Amino acid sequence: MGMPCQVNSILKLKPTQGYPTPLLLDGRHQVQKDGYRIFPLDVPLCLVDEYWLAHADIVIQKLIWVDQTTHLAFTITRLYDTPFAVK
Repeated sequence: MGMPCQVNSILKLKPTQGYPTPLLLDGRHQVQKDGYRIFPLDVPLCLVDEYWLAHADIVIQKLIWVDQTTHLAFTITRLYDTPFAVK
């Protein structure tokens, strides 16, 4: 028996998933994503909106799996002057 999970190297959020607005440097946020996901911790990752535009770098400090949901706590560490497409 295995545990289904995804390995992610960016954090893509929709407004319904808690995409932070406004984006503030050093802003701390908590969000949830369906399913079990693996993210790198304590390293910069891109924060991407529902249209695959990167707006900021974040650092995930906490990741918890509960009831087939991934709970994340992260801080915004850098804001991009101009969003760019990652897909």
